[in-house]
Amino acid sequence: MLGNLSGWHLLIILAVILLLFGAAKLPALAKSMGQSARVFKGEMKAMKDDDVKSDAAAPDTAASVEAPVADVRSDTGGTAGSKS
Repeated sequence: MLGNLSGWHLLIILAVILLLFGAAKLPALAKSMGQSARVFKGEMKAMKDDDVKSDAAAPDTAASVEAPVADVRSDTGGTAGSKS
């Protein structure tokens, strides 16, 4: 898509951007775009890490099937069936 652009084309695009945004706003625009890219990159890495963790944990949970454990709370002094 961008293979047909020559140096002159890029120079004209840069001049149009400079006219639209002004020289004073360009550093702030570049900073916000950099921060957005950094946040996006971090979120993508976190999603990949979550996928790896869930893939690693999935075979363990599927292989072991256990009966539910009764909830006995020591702070209430009762058993799972008693109500306070």
